[in-house]
Amino acid sequence: MPNASSWSASSPLLLLWEDSSGTRIFLSLLYAILAISGTLSNVMVIYLVFSFKKLQTTSNAFIVNGCAADLSVCALWMPQEAVLGLLPPNSSSLRSAEYRLLRGGLLGLGLTVSLVSHLLVAFNRYVLITKLPSVYQALYQRRHTGCMIGLSWALALLLLPLLPGLWSPGSAQQPPPRQTDGSSRYTALLLALAVLGQTALLLHCYLGIVRRVRGSAKRVSVLNFHLLHQLPFPAAPPPPRRAQRRLSSVSVLLLCCVFLLGTQPLVWVSLLGFFLRPAPPALQAASWLLLCSLSALNPLLYTWRS
Repeated sequence: MPNASSWSASSPLLLLWEDSSGTRIFLSLLYAILAISGTLSNVMVIYLVFSFKKLQTTSNAFIVNGCAADLSVCALWMPQEAVLGLLPPNSSSLRSAEYRLLRGGLLGLGLTVSLVSHLLVAFNRYVLITKLPSVYQALYQRRHTGCMIGLSWALALLLLPLLPGLWSPGSAQQPPPRQTDGSSRYTALLLALAVLGQTALLLHCYLGIVRRVRGSAKRVSVLNFHLLHQLPFPAAPPPPRRAQRRLSSVSVLLLCCVFLLGTQPLVWVSLLGFFLRPAPPALQAASWLLLCSLSALNPLLYTWRS
């Protein structure tokens, strides 16, 4: 029997060789729940944006792009993992290298475009709120927006051949390469650094938005204070700017916290495996599960206030 550090070919990210049938059934059920909820929520967001003209904005175009990428994970990859987790590890359905590469390609394509779409949405909102309207209109013309969306998919397609060991570990008859293998270790390091860079840019955009909104609200409050004292008649009560500001801050904080919770465990597990020693297989599996679950949570994160 393979040792505890060997990954299962039936589910290269979550299931281990020695997992009991109860564990495999539980993980398959979890996959099924994420697949159903993620597919419904992503399809609903895409349907609403295409159905209502007032929702067809540049920011929503990037959100729809992310939903389309998440469908690759929720509607195509997760159902296969839910079914394969119920099969015995030596099943003939699990031995095809082409099939494993197809599953890995769906996962890699969806996650890469989804992460890039997160950054595109954040940068779009940052430019909209912190820059002049003329700058925003010049940058986000229809043609430029289409090019950004196309480049996100082109980048994912270019990266897929570079990450075969990451998306599709070894076969059922032979254990996958050890974590100490040079190529897999450097692949994990590049993945960690890429996600760290994307996270830093995303946090910079959203924190810049919060600072700008808070600063603008303070200037407006000071101006209103002086004007109210010069009016010869009682003024109407000011709008609840503080409550609106607090709700906006909570929305940004929630988005950033969920994104960090989904991406950072995999980053630090990868860095731990490169610089020190490989993390336990269960911890690696949990970090991948959190990253994949973002595909089901993304539509709710961007639309819960609407």
